[in-house]
Amino acid sequence: MTKDKAVDEVLEFIWSQRELGSSSISELLGIEEVAEEADVATLQKMMSGGLVTMSGDTITLTKEGERLAEAAIRRHRLAERLLTEVLALPEDDLEKNACSFEHTLSPEVTDSICTLLGHPPTCPHGLPIPKGACCSRAKDELKPIVQQLNVLDVGDRGRIIFIASNSHMRLDKLGTLGIVPGSTIKVHQKRPAFVIQLGETTLALDPEIIKEIYVKKIE
Repeated sequence: MTKDKAVDEVLEFIWSQRELGSSSISELLGIEEVAEEADVATLQKMMSGGLVTMSGDTITLTKEGERLAEAAIRRHRLAERLLTEVLALPEDDLEKNACSFEHTLSPEVTDSICTLLGHPPTCPHGLPIPKGACCSRAKDELKPIVQQLNVLDVGDRGRIIFIASNSHMRLDKLGTLGIVPGSTIKVHQKRPAFVIQLGETTLALDPEIIKEIYVKKIE
């Protein structure tokens, strides 16, 4: 991350606009959210610092700008994923809090969040999250802390971290059963039906629901 929050914000917007097929300086300056950050002085500062090049109405990231923009986008989108799925922050508050939160994340903490979330490929809006060093190590060295419930073996216990479902009806139903983030469950059996134990209650779960429940194994 740079030492200048405004520069970080502009790098993110340049990256995001490029994903939409735009590299226009005038379009960048016309975005309300960056109107204050993306002023001419900031862009000139970024150009003199070797982060961007500008030609006519086109702005392009340099190699260094690309590196910093990718890191900023990764922090922001992981922050969104964490705030949405672990802290259950409402959509209306997501962008503002993610913008504030991302600037506090060191590379080590960013990788820890990524590992915690099981190396998610996209943010809550479906946009790709750039991979980090932790993702390339995951196959050989690291096991994600948060995994789908069906990864647990019979007898394993896990704490529910988040439930990735867009169905409010399903979430309400699970909530009435006590299957909510923070609950501790135990896998009772996996075949012929997937059965969990929640406190003194034994529950059989639908295969589609199992795929939406993400847990952290309790050793």
